[in-house]
Amino acid sequence: MLLLRNRCLSSLQLTSLLSSSSSSSSSSSSSLSQATSPFFFCFKNTFSHSTRQNPSPKPRKPQTQHHVAASKTEKPAISETTRFVQTFLFVPPGVDPEEVTDDMVLPGSNIVLGPYAGHAQIKEVEFVKSSGRLKDCPKDDRPEFALLGRSNVGKSSLINSLVRKKEVALTSKRPGKTQLINHFLVNKSWYFVDLPGYGFAKAPDSARMDWSAFTKGYFLNRKTLVAVLLLIDASVPPQKIDLDCANWLGRNNIPMTFVFTKCDKMKAGKGKRPDENIKNFQAIMGKNYVKQHPPWIMTSSVTGLGRDELLLHMSQLRNYWDN
Repeated sequence: MLLLRNRCLSSLQLTSLLSSSSSSSSSSSSSLSQATSPFFFCFKNTFSHSTRQNPSPKPRKPQTQHHVAASKTEKPAISETTRFVQTFLFVPPGVDPEEVTDDMVLPGSNIVLGPYAGHAQIKEVEFVKSSGRLKDCPKDDRPEFALLGRSNVGKSSLINSLVRKKEVALTSKRPGKTQLINHFLVNKSWYFVDLPGYGFAKAPDSARMDWSAFTKGYFLNRKTLVAVLLLIDASVPPQKIDLDCANWLGRNNIPMTFVFTKCDKMKAGKGKRPDENIKNFQAIMGKNYVKQHPPWIMTSSVTGLGRDELLLHMSQLRNYWDN
């Protein structure tokens, strides 16, 4: 069990992750967490979803005959290792939590590699189209992964790093450059979808949009969406706008993976290392996920950290979705 924990947590030194109420979370970070209902994280329809916890039913008076029968089939208590795996690791379908070992956990993540992981190499990628409306998006049945994040989070740089081609996605230092839903076809079998960033305040009025209507409609109605890769800048402390976005996706049963970007950087004057910022973000989000944490992974477009691991994770999501 110690080996398993160390494999999952060593890259972040997340010694306090096992308790979401740990004193390591600063009061300023805690203030970012809104009073939201806790979410479940489970598998449903697509690979994984986080759903709002249902209200507890009113207690019923137990009948003696049923109570006796239940006592005979009472399930044995799960081990501490299994409890840890089920709560803090992302265990995909086809994997028994009792059989998870440390070498099954992808480095720099909480993601367990399962039997659906397969071919992850990107051989070719091509830009297909930009769409201003959901109905203009490609109408085939290919699975797709949507990349979403705060403006200047490194979204375009991550796409370019994953496909190992420069300028596949437009990289710009001007926030809000991506204004449309952009589809990139990978290996002629699945899509990367580059979505408009949220939270840009310096864009001209003519370039601003109703992000809620434009992008949320895509999440709620796109049937071929396998998962959202929610990009979080690890070089800065947790941002309220990121937490709000993650909570919205959770409440609306949208499957997501937290992709922490810029893990090689530390912003001057911020006083926090990327691993500390990730730890604080996870501590806040952990209060909303009562059954299982969403998958998360550390990346860097500069060093290539997490590139191969993220593609492996996406392959198992994609292959499960196809079955």
